[in-house]
Amino acid sequence: MADDRHDNASEEMILTFTLDGEIFAIAVSHVNEILDPLPVTQAPCADPFAPGLINVRGAIVPLVDLRQRLGMPPVVVGESSRVLVLDLTVGGEATKVAMLADDVDDIADISSAELEPVPELGVRWPVSLIRGVTKKDGVLVIVLDAEAAFAPTSSQSQKN
Repeated sequence: MADDRHDNASEEMILTFTLDGEIFAIAVSHVNEILDPLPVTQAPCADPFAPGLINVRGAIVPLVDLRQRLGMPPVVVGESSRVLVLDLTVGGEATKVAMLADDVDDIADISSAELEPVPELGVRWPVSLIRGVTKKDGVLVIVLDAEAAFAPTSSQSQKN
């Protein structure tokens, strides 16, 4: 019943979400919780990638704008918008960050055999932020490299 490709491939669960009409995914292991949009405190002189802070159950968490890093238009918060609170390792340190998604779609299993490399040509996002692409129900899903996608840029690191 199971094919050999499936038996030899490692499986992981991903959470799919929408940004600007495109379906992205991140490993469920990085997702701490999913919340309705929260009030944002703008950080003075903040980098456009991390423009504000939110209060998540008493913890101050940077709200990053993944759309900015992907070259998408600014977010418009809607009824289906959700905040993904993520646990990541950034610069070798365990870090909690949040991001706003237009919509949270589904949790799915993917195997490493299903993940295809991103073609260098024809992709409008930085390839360094993407682990690969797959298809779910005939729809292209862009699987993010969470550490790369949410890492500070070199100019942000040098500000410290």
